[in-house]
Amino acid sequence: MDCPLNQAMQSTLGVLVKVQPRDLTAATPCVSWDVRALVNHFIGTAHWWAAAVTPEAAGAGHDEPADVDYAARDFVGAYEEGVRIAVTAFAAEGVLDSMVRLPFGEFPGTVVRDMAAMDQFAHGWDLARAIGCPADLDPGLADRLLAHARVAVTDAFRGPDGQAPFGPAAPAPAGAGPADQLAAFLGRLV
Repeated sequence: MDCPLNQAMQSTLGVLVKVQPRDLTAATPCVSWDVRALVNHFIGTAHWWAAAVTPEAAGAGHDEPADVDYAARDFVGAYEEGVRIAVTAFAAEGVLDSMVRLPFGEFPGTVVRDMAAMDQFAHGWDLARAIGCPADLDPGLADRLLAHARVAVTDAFRGPDGQAPFGPAAPAPAGAGPADQLAAFLGRLV
């Protein structure tokens, strides 16, 4: 089975390549971010996740200040680099078997990889919605990530947009596909 992080990032990349400069000011389902802020966030966090599991990955082709505006240049190329760095970091020997300390707790490497995959996939969904593309992304992966989210995303991680990683779980419409169900569980209005 393909690495869920790589699958999630490839899914998001498939949406990112459709972004046009005029889209950068569009609103997203994350009400505190427009498309520019969303793109900057998920490119930056690709590097952040890599550095969380292999600190030497922090500088791997990424000598940028934390507030770099990836959207002002080749954001597709920047994300492709982030994908490569993150996937390589999680594939490093022993990473998935180790415990990883994050600002909000300590977790097994496999759990951190799945958190990163969920984060990247959900933001791909946000981006698709923001630019008017179909958001029924990779149903098989969305099902797996939703099962993970139901265990990992507790009320401790929920709150108002911009103040917590996830909003309150929202109902998905009848007949919603797996990606929409995941988005609703993570607090997006679907």
